Amino acid sequence: MIPKSGNRFSDEIMPRQTTSSSDAPHLPRSAPIEAYGNGGFAFAEMSHRGSLLCLPDAIWAWPVTTASDIDEASLARVFAAANAIDTLIIGTGTDLWVPRRGLREALRAVDIVLDSMQTGPAIRTYNIMIGERRRVAAALIAVP
Repeated sequence: MIPKSGNRFSDEIMPRQTTSSSDAPHLPRSAPIEAYGNGGFAFAEMSHRGSLLCLPDAIWAWPVTTASDIDEASLARVFAAANAIDTLIIGTGTDLWVPRRGLREALRAVDIVLDSMQTGPAIRTYNIMIGERRRVAAALIAVP
């Protein structure tokens, strides 16, 4: 559960932290995001500092730090997994962001609907959708 107040990224909530950006996923399956804030996320009894790319088959470190970094290249894993994704939720940190038309069209060409919002609402939406067993992915920018 994501705490509504207090430190959402405490050592008590997130004991094991990962920060690697290797070609191996942090988790070889999808999982709900349990907590976020202070530059990271907690999921599946582990934590990660930095942004995350949550796909139906794995959770990956994502090198994006601002919405202006989001493009087709940063979403290459999403395009590669397009056959398993109907909706991509992009959590843009604390800022609002309007995706450029070319990115929206590229995702639409592979039958992925794009929905962008701040990271907090994106996590809540992602968690609901995976709970419903929907074909969803999330690209989440870490928030301070």
